[in-house]
Amino acid sequence: MTKLIRKLGEPGDLGWVVQSHAEIYAAEYGWGLSYEVLIAQIVAAYATDYDDSREAAWIAEVDGVRAGSIFCVRGPDETTAQLRLLLVTPDARGLGLGADLVDTCLAFARAVGYKRMVLWTNDPLVAAGHIYLARGFRLTGSEQHDSWGESLVGQTYELDL
Repeated sequence: MTKLIRKLGEPGDLGWVVQSHAEIYAAEYGWGLSYEVLIAQIVAAYATDYDDSREAAWIAEVDGVRAGSIFCVRGPDETTAQLRLLLVTPDARGLGLGADLVDTCLAFARAVGYKRMVLWTNDPLVAAGHIYLARGFRLTGSEQHDSWGESLVGQTYELDL
């Protein structure tokens, strides 16, 4: 088995990020079409307006097949990066790809001079929460919301880089 984390940029990568998020989260959590719309908006915003000196995205592959994603984008200010769209496909879970993707994102953020990283996630995504906490992220906020056909608790995590 060969694992690889590579920069996003091959034909089909953007569409794969949208499709895989939509299909996996619909199957696992019942999140509906409005969730897919959100992911498509995030990916489109990145694709049309990213600054390659301060933003990047990566695809994880296992034996040449896409198996995960993560994005590092500008946060609310010049010193803050935002981690977005972490995903590992069900078949690739347990291989350490989620940790590898987060570590790649953090290394990039540090290398380009960000001082802090933030992210927003939801309470059912327990494995991702463990990865964030293991890297020193702090849960700094949570709020109940009804989105994508479910009642969820949104969670904000922060890390000083």
